[in-house]
Amino acid sequence: MSFLRSFLSLAATVLCLAAAAIAADTVRDLNVAAGGSLIVINPSGRVSAQASPASGDGAAPAAQLKISSPGKFSDTEIKVNGGDGSTTIEVVPRDPKQRIDLILTLPERTSLRVQTTAGSIEATGNFAKIDAKTDTGTIAVDVPTEALQYHFLWTESRPRYLADFDIEKVKERSGGKFEIKGSYFDEGRPGKKAKRVSLPPAAASGSYADQEPGTDADDLKNKPGKTKGSRRVDLELTTARGIILLNVPPNEVMADLRERPLSNAAKAIVRSGDSLLMEAIRRASPKYFGDYARTLPPLSTEPTFAAAKARTESPAAALKVATVRVTDLKNRSIDGLKASDFEVTEGGQSREIVSVARSTAPFNLVLLLDVSGSVENYVNFIRRAARNFVETVDAHDRVSIVMFNDDVKVLSTFTTDKGKLSESLDTFDAGGGTAYYDALAYVIADTIRPLRGERSAIVVLTDGDDNRSFLAFDSLTGSIQESGALIYPLYVPSALIAASVQNPNADIDPVRRKYMSLSAKASGEGEELAKISGGVYYPISEISQIQKAYDDIVAQLRTAYTVTYRSDPAAASARLRVRSRRENTFATVTSLAAAK
Repeated sequence: MSFLRSFLSLAATVLCLAAAAIAADTVRDLNVAAGGSLIVINPSGRVSAQASPASGDGAAPAAQLKISSPGKFSDTEIKVNGGDGSTTIEVVPRDPKQRIDLILTLPERTSLRVQTTAGSIEATGNFAKIDAKTDTGTIAVDVPTEALQYHFLWTESRPRYLADFDIEKVKERSGGKFEIKGSYFDEGRPGKKAKRVSLPPAAASGSYADQEPGTDADDLKNKPGKTKGSRRVDLELTTARGIILLNVPPNEVMADLRERPLSNAAKAIVRSGDSLLMEAIRRASPKYFGDYARTLPPLSTEPTFAAAKARTESPAAALKVATVRVTDLKNRSIDGLKASDFEVTEGGQSREIVSVARSTAPFNLVLLLDVSGSVENYVNFIRRAARNFVETVDAHDRVSIVMFNDDVKVLSTFTTDKGKLSESLDTFDAGGGTAYYDALAYVIADTIRPLRGERSAIVVLTDGDDNRSFLAFDSLTGSIQESGALIYPLYVPSALIAASVQNPNADIDPVRRKYMSLSAKASGEGEELAKISGGVYYPISEISQIQKAYDDIVAQLRTAYTVTYRSDPAAASARLRVRSRRENTFATVTSLAAAK
């Protein structure tokens, strides 16, 4: 009998452990119909919800819950209850430190109520209402704006928020609370601008449904057409110390959310007419953007970024010369290629290659220097590193030097005079914040943009961490690709610079050196910059690697080819294609001209 009890106890233990060892990701169906409501309480994780439209036959999408966690969790930790048109999901982890994330797919016009502690809340789509509460997590919503009513409340901090359009001003309430409350109406017709609908003082507290007839809120509720009922969205967002984002992707949020006067870099970006970068600046600081834009003559803005053309415009000539760059899978240039390594076609017709030679065309190089550090002798390190680069480049290359901290300053415009470049490096001091993304955008929009069609590259010396820009990293990618400039980021940990200044041999200690690494965020962005531009990323872990990187960059820039081939003069508009016969290599035509 004792043996039987022991066996049953062991079996029960095994069953409990098996129940607890659910896979890290699982999916459940939910009983939430269109127009229904859902309550989610998740103190130890993120909540992401998507309101999906009905299918072509009008059927509402099935509601689903995906549960994700870095560790194991049991079925009993996620409680789902439903009834009377409302469903509740509550996460009750056995271990308070266990993170459990919830991803929800719901029908449109669902009323969603979410509560977290530190986890972020994201909601996208045509919800009827979103009521979100968190302590320190970010609340990001992306909803239709045809008929929008919003109430944002910060209970323990000054507001940090970002919106894709002009919303009401912040008001301070009793008890150290701050709120933003108002309505927004966008008819959605071509040529019709959205307008902000201001609520009267009586709407400062309470729910929007309680407004007296005749107020702007009541007028908004009864707009004709599809905005009546079918598109109205109510937002009730409350946070203790978090960030609120309204129709702004979280990956496009800059480091400093304070609305502040535009820097010189930001003003130059606005003047440039680069529509992608201008829009990002407008979102970051709408008031100061508008004030500055009104002082400028009408801008001839560029179209929004689109994929690069798949064809190269070809002049009418019997002999043509294409400048071609050949790279491997890591974007590194391939040296030593001959005519037999290339294949040229125009309009699908093979062309005879007359000659292939190393390109000697000069480059336009921008050296972008991070001078935001405040370490003693930091300035001398930057000056020495910059002078070494100037001495490394070819004598025919034109170099411009731009420095940045809180803002940008051009130390030298493009020149081949190395003496002048060296002298310019005596005109700056280090210190201040780091507006790295703004500086990179400035170089693309203001310095590189006028050089289209010329070979250009940007060499960056920084630690890669930004804390002051109006722009976010993801705001740059389209403009970088459109510019055609190669980017070579050299990311040097600031702690490594400090140690090398105090003791040139400090980096020989491997234990010490491992604490002088780049942040994962900076390293990932450095790799992405190089990838999207066609350059190479150099993470520096020893000071001696900087000069090696300079030598390699110059070698990379010089490794290009001029491919001369016989063309059909009648095929001026034919599509040119140059292919490398080497395995796992890629040829890019950077320019095309008639042979002289």
